[in-house]
Amino acid sequence: MTTALVPTDHFATWTDPVAWWPRLVDGVLTPLAAGRPGRYQAVAWSDGTPRLGEWITVEVPDVLVLEGVSAGRRSIEPLLSALAWVELPEPAVRLARAVARDGEACRAELVRWQAFETGWFAVDGTRDRASVTLVS
Repeated sequence: MTTALVPTDHFATWTDPVAWWPRLVDGVLTPLAAGRPGRYQAVAWSDGTPRLGEWITVEVPDVLVLEGVSAGRRSIEPLLSALAWVELPEPAVRLARAVARDGEACRAELVRWQAFETGWFAVDGTRDRASVTLVS
């Protein structure tokens, strides 16, 4: 069984957290659904500033895993086999981990991102629609 992982971090930017979705649909989801490889240009985050990076080809897998904020958005619910919600409830701990990963220079952007996530998940109802919920 082959599995492909497509992280939403390859599409999102600080200024465009979710409206990039058509790039994923056109470049990956539609071709894979037709039995053809998908292809997209990933956003590179090497210094905390998003910019277009390498082209990635996604071969047709048996299982496709979309990972990240908005990956389980309501609009594609009929296409999902499963939706997993993974949560670390304490915002301060999530922020500390993200800053440790991305660097202190990203702190302000990460604080804004967390606020966006809270609103996005509330409006989309993501957690309530999850078939699996993991809280650590």
